[in-house]
Amino acid sequence: MTDPSPKGWRAFVAAMRSWRTASVALQSFASGLPLGLILIAIPDWMRSIGVDIKTVGLITLAQAPWSFKILWSPLMDRWSPPFLGRRRGWIAIAQVVLLALMLGLAGVGGHPDTPWVVGAFALAIAFAGATQDIAIDAYAVDVLRKEEHGVAVGARTALYRAAMILAGNLAIWAAASISWPLVLVGLALMFLPMLLVVARSPEPPEPAVAPKTIRQAVWLPFLGFLSRHRALEILAFVVCYKLADNLAGALVSPFLIDMGYGPTDRGFWRGWISTFGVVGGTFLGGALTPVLGMGRALWIFGFLQIASNVGYVFVADAGPDRWLMFSAVAVEAATTGLGTGAFFVMLLRLTQKRFSATQYALFSSLFGIPRIVSGPICGFLVDAVGWKAFFWFTIAMGIPGLLFLARFVPWGVREVEFEIEPPKREPISAAGLRRRAFFGGAGALVAAVLIVATLDALKAMRGKPEASFDLVAALGALARPDDVGSWTTVGGILVVGAAGALFAAAYAAARSGAGQDE
Repeated sequence: MTDPSPKGWRAFVAAMRSWRTASVALQSFASGLPLGLILIAIPDWMRSIGVDIKTVGLITLAQAPWSFKILWSPLMDRWSPPFLGRRRGWIAIAQVVLLALMLGLAGVGGHPDTPWVVGAFALAIAFAGATQDIAIDAYAVDVLRKEEHGVAVGARTALYRAAMILAGNLAIWAAASISWPLVLVGLALMFLPMLLVVARSPEPPEPAVAPKTIRQAVWLPFLGFLSRHRALEILAFVVCYKLADNLAGALVSPFLIDMGYGPTDRGFWRGWISTFGVVGGTFLGGALTPVLGMGRALWIFGFLQIASNVGYVFVADAGPDRWLMFSAVAVEAATTGLGTGAFFVMLLRLTQKRFSATQYALFSSLFGIPRIVSGPICGFLVDAVGWKAFFWFTIAMGIPGLLFLARFVPWGVREVEFEIEPPKREPISAAGLRRRAFFGGAGALVAAVLIVATLDALKAMRGKPEASFDLVAALGALARPDDVGSWTTVGGILVVGAAGALFAAAYAAARSGAGQDE
């Protein structure tokens, strides 16, 4: 049968005119508001009124729910609110909670002597914001047609970043003139039109069947993905595809300081160039992906985003040269956006609609791993080899992502088909699954402990150049958590261990064909 859906540029025009695309993009504006407030505005607000920097640092831990949203995403696959469907209902609930919490925060905004109350509100807003993100991402997977993915990714990125700037940088500017309580009330009221958008957004034409139990909601998303052909290579690709970008971007500001650029160049101008470059590149990358084919787009944009780091090599050689630096930043930001556009189209297509909340949260968490660990590693490398060699190293680190890409979509293949792989072994027993879960969880736990301790030891070396690398001391400190930050780290390590156990058991079950009929 001939596929009646539009192709090429006709698909692009149709996607631009689609209410499905518009509704998903507008909901992404609501996603950016709480993150901009928590990540940018509240730390600035607290410090500007004289709150101790240690307290401000602890308040920034409120962003932790975005890193741990995988923990409660299965609940949102399992249960549906009694109104607006399985996805829009959760979006509406989260937005009503965000509206109430921001109004509550406005109520204490005139009392600078209550930073811990502000911190509690910030944590609650972050939890509601992360919940909203889970539901919005799942809704995008469920409702968008294949030919709409590219345009939707670009539009979502643009509106998401616009909302972050509004709730972050512009809120700081406005609060200096009209006070934080009024700014917070204004941000809270923005959720009223967002609720109208949610109410008018279309439901998927064929809603996926929800898991019947919590066990299914947790277990089957892993089985569903790991049953795919080349599942492990795809997971490795998700982690590695943006590795060169994450490494290069981790220390760009310190690099520009060392090269002699002033705060205006590296702050104001670089900030705007990067923002427009990434947003424009993501929109273009998403729009071109259906035209080029997802396979070709991932390859072409993958090469471009790796090669763009050469610009920083030139900057390291040339010294202070404003236009060279602006050009390097613009090219790097634009190619980063191109790769991001194609990558998120792939995630939309890779995610199964029945488990879209859990699987998309898992993929986005894996995608963020290199960004989390890049800073300390890069600082150590720069100290050892210098800036020029470091940026050549980041280019080399982009190659593994392309090697994993070649495993499931060879060069020249236009599209990617994520097929279910036939069982490769006999059904596995419950005892066998428990055994694999134990060893998988233990391995993940040990790996997480060693990685975190290594990063802490590297940080200690950076802070005290005369100190030696002391992994034992870092392991000891990790075993004796004494503040909110260290307990959060321990909690994250335990989550990694649990995920490793689940992953190992699910992989063994998927290879034996389990779960394909559930």
